[in-house]
Amino acid sequence: MSGKQHTSPEENVKLVHVGKLQDNKTSANNANSPEVEIQTYKRRWLMLLIFSLFSLGSAYQWIHLNIIANVMLRYYNASLPEDSFQRKTAVDWLSMIYFLSYVVAFLPVLWVLDSKGLRVNNLLGTGLNLVGTWLKVAAVNSDLFPLLLVAQTLCGLAEVFVLPVPPRLAAVWFGPRQVSTACSFGVLANEFGVAVGFLLPPVLVPDSPSLDTVESNLRYMMIGAAVYSTVVFITMIFVFRAKPPKPPSRAQYLIESREREWTDQSKVTFLRSLALYRNSLSRLLKNFNFLLLMISYGLNTGSFYAISTLLNAMVLSYHPGEQADAGRIGLTIVLAGVVASLVAGFWLDKTRAFKSTSVGIYALTFLGMVAFTFTLDQPLWVIYLTAGALGFFMTGYLPVGYQFAAEITYPEPEGSSSGLLTASAMVFGMVMTLGMRAMMNQVSIMAANIFVSATLLVGMCMTAAVRPRYFRQEAENSVRMRHAGFNGLN
Repeated sequence: MSGKQHTSPEENVKLVHVGKLQDNKTSANNANSPEVEIQTYKRRWLMLLIFSLFSLGSAYQWIHLNIIANVMLRYYNASLPEDSFQRKTAVDWLSMIYFLSYVVAFLPVLWVLDSKGLRVNNLLGTGLNLVGTWLKVAAVNSDLFPLLLVAQTLCGLAEVFVLPVPPRLAAVWFGPRQVSTACSFGVLANEFGVAVGFLLPPVLVPDSPSLDTVESNLRYMMIGAAVYSTVVFITMIFVFRAKPPKPPSRAQYLIESREREWTDQSKVTFLRSLALYRNSLSRLLKNFNFLLLMISYGLNTGSFYAISTLLNAMVLSYHPGEQADAGRIGLTIVLAGVVASLVAGFWLDKTRAFKSTSVGIYALTFLGMVAFTFTLDQPLWVIYLTAGALGFFMTGYLPVGYQFAAEITYPEPEGSSSGLLTASAMVFGMVMTLGMRAMMNQVSIMAANIFVSATLLVGMCMTAAVRPRYFRQEAENSVRMRHAGFNGLN
């Protein structure tokens, strides 16, 4: 540790809400008291499973139309623009509308998550998915591409309620030695949904010469997704709970006790709580290390979003007629990332080496992107290998970034830090998708991929420049030591 003076981790609890320093000392003292009851519940795994089903279905909705972009261009030809570039960009918006929806809605959604809790957040999200998926069933008509885009927008808004949840659910339900693993499982479910979105549509809706066959296959695919969303919504209503009766860690106890004190001592109004929430976001945006991480995370994840959106076009350009392989290559990218997410979660729980892990993964992501760029014209088996290597590190970085941010911004709500990270990813996802589509149209696919490689190199340097202090670990260790002191005195 350096010789600089810092406030104690307990005193940093004042960052959660504007309040008196004395209140924070009271919370810290209460947390150190031997009467504090910390408990984890078996039902935590059921809560994680229910959320994971919601996350999986929502992520599937994001990519399931763009991986069959060639089919969508043919089927909705009558309701798309005449210009070729505009037609392709319109279909790209079926993916990019998710990015735009997040940028527009993430601040109100983060307020819902932080002030109303996990249950209200998840009910709103599953409800939007329910409406959006059934509207997609109604949009299976070659003249109704605008309605399809509206339905996809509702599903995109539902995804806004998904993405900030994993670190929050992990902190609320899981103990300090499982929090990174639980967060990884939450992120993994979203990645698995993307994997299913890559795998199933090319199989369910092949590029048939008959548009009647395409329409029938599309309708069956949409109905299946709508039924799944309905089941998840009903399960969320009757089974999911916002939080356990007792907190699972002392760090979480500090936050909850401070929130209770503030609620008891203050008249809670919407405007007051919104102001407090705005102050929390303001503090995050003034944290230089968090800003570096937010931008570097956005560059990495935005690159993944752009590659996923345009993968169908990239593969078919080099290997015409291989639509199913395009989907399986996307599946390979994501499944490799699923394995990496699990490994990263266990690794971080064991080592707590957040920065070195982040920099290492980022460097390997850059190398994987370079390899992928220069092997797209090679036999398909080579592309599977390089795509798998790229996916292992690129999508494996997602839970690492969330947990790194939660550590260096504690005790700010995890949903706020992860929400800002995701907002950054969505902005860069839109910019990079539009930029790559323009470069693919005007220059070449290789030029577009070299652009992504250069972007990842910049992000790696920014991650290396982060100078972290792990406040959440310090709070947990400090309270544990004081608690041990109480036991020693007794």
